[in-house]
Amino acid sequence: MNAVIAPARPSFARTLRSHGLALPRMPLEILQVNVGKLCDLACQHCHVEAGPKRTEIMQAATVERLLALLAGAPAIHTVDLTGGAPEMNPHFRTLVRGARALGKTVIDRCNLTVLFRPGQEDTADFLAAQGVKVVASLPCYTKANVEQQRGQHVFDPSLRALHQLNALGYGQADSGLELDLVYNPLGATLPPSQLALEATYRRELAEHFGIVFNRLFTITNMPIKRFLHLLEREDRYDSYMQTLLDAFNPQAALGVMCRNLLSVDWRGQLYDCDFNQALELPLGGHRRSLWDIASLTDIEREPIAFADHCYGCTAGAGSSCGGALA
Repeated sequence: MNAVIAPARPSFARTLRSHGLALPRMPLEILQVNVGKLCDLACQHCHVEAGPKRTEIMQAATVERLLALLAGAPAIHTVDLTGGAPEMNPHFRTLVRGARALGKTVIDRCNLTVLFRPGQEDTADFLAAQGVKVVASLPCYTKANVEQQRGQHVFDPSLRALHQLNALGYGQADSGLELDLVYNPLGATLPPSQLALEATYRRELAEHFGIVFNRLFTITNMPIKRFLHLLEREDRYDSYMQTLLDAFNPQAALGVMCRNLLSVDWRGQLYDCDFNQALELPLGGHRRSLWDIASLTDIEREPIAFADHCYGCTAGAGSSCGGALA
């Protein structure tokens, strides 16, 4: 008997063409900066494989170059800081202060537990004083689910951190201090409806823990790095990719974050997004750093590098660092 061979999965580029989509780059508005891969946690879905043993850290000279270029880019309104745990970079506060002095909105993608690590005792106060938006990872409102994804003894300090942020005004009405939460699915499934899940989070966290927040972002697990390794161990990679392909949404594709975002890694290398950065797919097909450009807007002439992991951003309601797209 002849074996049945499954049809080859179409490339992401081919799927875009089949829907008549080109997705050119738009004017640059968001600068996302990965300041290093050092983190106090090692979450199973982490697409940069951050952890306590990572040594990659953005240096002071790179921070200075970044701020100099940012000063000449008035159209960039947001600086989105990520890692690892960005707060563990010794130059984190210099970057925050510099960006805020330029009038930029600053986002800190915080894992919450870092706020209780040595040397971080006043970090929450610093964030509040600078008016930094906090986007905090909390993949569920139950202890078992959080610790399955992020490790043991993570849930309780996460809640303590949220209480600390709430006490400073984060998530409170009319405080001006925004606190958003991030949900990732536990496994190889798409996120549920963002609005419906946000209502559940809001009810559960308020009733059981007295915690408030502004918005919930649902983010699809990307089939790269640590989550890819998990899929391969469980022999679920092909089925997960088929799930993403079957759920391709042209409307979500139109809103993908790479169209108005530039990603910078800890070395100052340039990418279309944080996921391409993790895979070292360089912007425009060739490597460049902050020192190779005269202006951040120089990249607006470059094509976006797409690959099959991009199905993760365009499945269902879509996924971005700001949650659902459609």
